[in-house]
Amino acid sequence: MVKFQAIAVAILGLHHAQAFVSSPARRSVSKVVGGPSTSSITSPSTQQSSALFMSTRPQTGKDFYAVLGVSRTASLSDIKSAYRKLAKQYHPDANPDEDTTQQFQDINRAYEVLKDPDLKKKYDMFGEQGIGTSAASDAAGGYGSPFGGPGAGFGQEVDLGDIFDTFFGGGGGGGVGGGRGRRAARGPVVGDDLRFDLEVDFKTAVFGGVEKVRIRHLETCDSCTGSGVKPGSKVSTCTNCGGSGVTLQVTRTPLGNFQTQQTCPTCRGTGQIVEEYCGTCSGKGVNQKTKQVKVTVPAGIEDGNKLRVRGEGDAGPNGGPAGDLYIFLKVKPDPNFRREGPEIYSDATISYTDAILGASLKTKVVDGEVTIKVPPGTQPGQVMRLKGNGAPRLGNSDVRGDHYVTMNVEIPKKLSKEEEDLVQQLKELQDKKKGGIFG
Repeated sequence: MVKFQAIAVAILGLHHAQAFVSSPARRSVSKVVGGPSTSSITSPSTQQSSALFMSTRPQTGKDFYAVLGVSRTASLSDIKSAYRKLAKQYHPDANPDEDTTQQFQDINRAYEVLKDPDLKKKYDMFGEQGIGTSAASDAAGGYGSPFGGPGAGFGQEVDLGDIFDTFFGGGGGGGVGGGRGRRAARGPVVGDDLRFDLEVDFKTAVFGGVEKVRIRHLETCDSCTGSGVKPGSKVSTCTNCGGSGVTLQVTRTPLGNFQTQQTCPTCRGTGQIVEEYCGTCSGKGVNQKTKQVKVTVPAGIEDGNKLRVRGEGDAGPNGGPAGDLYIFLKVKPDPNFRREGPEIYSDATISYTDAILGASLKTKVVDGEVTIKVPPGTQPGQVMRLKGNGAPRLGNSDVRGDHYVTMNVEIPKKLSKEEEDLVQQLKELQDKKKGGIFG
């Protein structure tokens, strides 16, 4: 909480704040679904959030429209645009050589009033006295400064959520509650992506093919089309929160006004009261179903590659589009071949006589069998290249890699008497040849 206080003070530039009171803030955590055949859905539930507001001393007698530089007929969009521009211009952190704290507080105070339809209406009719935060109204209500003197402690409410939105692009909705009347997004949302691990054999990885996988995912309910409401059932705006999905509670203390925002217990944050939920999906808008999906495996894939099947993930909330299904591929090893990209490797065994004299040898390749010519004098471990007999290149199946065959020369451990005599004669010939060269 100490860290939160330091951040709040730095953002708002409230260098002359009278006091800072700690209040627990709830954080909501969203969970992303993933897994081969698992999915989850959260039915309408209560999601708590809190908003912290601080009291400072505003100037009295200010024209809030003039402070923001807008006309009295300005729209909410114009008011918000003017506020963001001025807030950035007069933020204390953006003006290290000049004290702009007061201007920044005035801008925030003006925006807090003019963005709220009820407060704006009261302000237009009665001025600051009408919204109960001017010096006169505070003094009349017997509310004074905690440091002494009547009417000194004026309750300016600063919405941290809007400040986060302005300077950090909308970061105030999680740890710090949003502004007054802020409505949670209830439109269609894209569903979660799913993962499925698929093992394919070596030949399928090389030449491609079609695999069938069985998945469990969430599909939009056919009865309610994803709304969760029974067809024909009445849906009305929640009267407890006015459709905002949140309720506000203002606590007035000697240190200022503190406002707490909580999820509406009546509508559970939806802002709506549903007469009857859909019986098919129990109001969730989606149903879990098992489905068989055909997956086209392209030629040339490798272990660890992944494929995306669009629209086969979980259906989105409120009738939103489905996410995608990601297929993570694992290639089964082959007893005869090894592979590195488009290149394939194998071994062949020949006799020592074939290695000496040369021979024709039949050897397996991925798409059949070929005959290769072993040249005389082939050495153990010598590699022979079979051009174009490798795997197709991923994305260009017309181009294939090469196949490399490593020659293993088999040396017999035992010889017959006749074989031994012939080898001995060969050795004597070799010795004479060496003696003729060096003698």
